[in-house]
Amino acid sequence: MAIRIVLAEDSFLVREGVKLLIESEPELELVAVCEDLDSLLAAVEEHEPDVVLTDIRMPPTGTNEGIRAAALLRETNPQVGVVVLSQYAEPDYALALFEGGSQGRAYLLKERVADLDHLLSTIRDVAGGGSVIDPKVVDLLVAARARPGSKLARLTPREAEVLAEIAQGKNNHAIAQSLFLTERAVEKHINSIFSKLGLSSEEHIHRRVRAVLLFLSEQRA
Repeated sequence: MAIRIVLAEDSFLVREGVKLLIESEPELELVAVCEDLDSLLAAVEEHEPDVVLTDIRMPPTGTNEGIRAAALLRETNPQVGVVVLSQYAEPDYALALFEGGSQGRAYLLKERVADLDHLLSTIRDVAGGGSVIDPKVVDLLVAARARPGSKLARLTPREAEVLAEIAQGKNNHAIAQSLFLTERAVEKHINSIFSKLGLSSEEHIHRRVRAVLLFLSEQRA
């Protein structure tokens, strides 16, 4: 069964480009196209999509409508995943998106949209309840590692690399392939990361994304 998509984007060129990409993929079904927050929320109620693909800034205010939509849908339609598209690799925006929980949420830079495989993978992950943070935002986290007193400084260089892979939505098998490690070694690194960040006892939070969000908080500070 195809993943049902509602697209919200106020830029005509971007909207038409993304629309063509979605319509070219048999695994996706575009059920509605919107240009502002109100029409987006109405379309979700009418069409009950699996995933919303939304710009971060739209009418009526052109500020953070995509983030607001994600927060509202968390309350009214928690089964709907949300992929927020942004021009900005800003930790503050990602923090706001994941503030109510990481499940079924993704923060993706618009430059990734042209890569259909990456876009499709993100949509699949979000539809399945997963979470994705754009690699460029992850780069900010890795850069923060050198800052004195940073929690990120507690990690070894290899653990920082593993965390960067985690934040891209990769599972242990994919991380092992990317970093030329065994899956057992990846699992040990992940357990060490959780331990150093005090996340070992977290039971009801997606610990992988939670680890990344801790660093986003540091970057913002």
